[in-house]
Amino acid sequence: MKSQLKVASLNTLIEMPVVAPKGYHYEAVEHKQNVVAIWLCGGPTYLYKMGETARTIHSFYNIKKKIWYSPINCKKVGKEVSPDQIRPYSSMPINYNPLEMLLYG
Repeated sequence: MKSQLKVASLNTLIEMPVVAPKGYHYEAVEHKQNVVAIWLCGGPTYLYKMGETARTIHSFYNIKKKIWYSPINCKKVGKEVSPDQIRPYSSMPINYNPLEMLLYG
């Protein structure tokens, strides 16, 4: 089962709808039985963590259903998100107020 999940995690990274920003990379880590957590890694290093790079949760992916989810936090899966709404730094949806919707929407 573990080897199947590792293969599925690699396939998930291949199926990512976006490319990692310059200087960053994605890591897929098992979250639950059929869900993989996608982490965005890179950027500044932590002095107090022996030089480890910063990590932030990017999204969750259900392997069996092939559905992307935005994160609520690093431990909690949020709402379903379509692949065309996923951005390189985050899959969290953008909530515009009416003025921002007029300017950016």
